[in-house]
Amino acid sequence: MHFILEYSDNIDKDELRLQELFARLHDTAVGTGLFPLKGMRSRAYPTHDYRLADGNPSHMFAHLSAMVGRGRTMEEREPAAKAFFAVLTDHFADSYAKRGVALSFEMKELEEVLKYNKNNFGDYL
Repeated sequence: MHFILEYSDNIDKDELRLQELFARLHDTAVGTGLFPLKGMRSRAYPTHDYRLADGNPSHMFAHLSAMVGRGRTMEEREPAAKAFFAVLTDHFADSYAKRGVALSFEMKELEEVLKYNKNNFGDYL
């Protein structure tokens, strides 16, 4: 499972708290019983060029993608997706109360044929 966060670059580090967000997402994923910890990776990319709604420079956005391997039903993935979006919205609740915020989430399944993995994290967990 890969979590990829794209966000507007007007979010300061105290507001962003990436390691806290990633830890909560990983804990939530493990808690579903669907995703092994050794397969999780999280990363984030600031977006420098964007326009939100009326162009107000204080508006912010955060878009979280979760890329998962195949083999889980929609009935299994849907509650997990809702849980991940809840983590995202809770994480930015203070921001949402203070300024214009756009939060979004999507979960995508990875192709199983053209997808390759190799890691030894299990040896160190």
